[in-house]
Amino acid sequence: MKSFTTIALLLISNLFMTFAWYGHLQFKKISWLHGLGLVGVILISWGLAFFEYVFQVPANRIGFEENGGPFSLFQLKVIQEVVSLTVFTLCAVFIFKTDKLAWNHLVGFALLVAAVYVIFKKW
Repeated sequence: MKSFTTIALLLISNLFMTFAWYGHLQFKKISWLHGLGLVGVILISWGLAFFEYVFQVPANRIGFEENGGPFSLFQLKVIQEVVSLTVFTLCAVFIFKTDKLAWNHLVGFALLVAAVYVIFKKW
């Protein structure tokens, strides 16, 4: 159950992270945010990043093996990276609609799956 909770919290955290880091690039499409200056963009991004941490920190605490969770630090980091890239890709393609998924992205994701296998494999 802790592994599911950890991954669910990481998914939510990374959704906030994606909008904090990249969502402001879409402000030109929203009329009332179009003229927002850099300071305003930073403040909005910080506000979103707060919620990223609200979910990220508990995910790592719950998932870490020394706190009774199922994952080592390396495993937590690899899970976070895969979740981050997955959430980012889905947002870029389906929400921001700025990019299309291409063959090289799929090859890169396959390599990430290989990385997960290597990190989780007990050698």
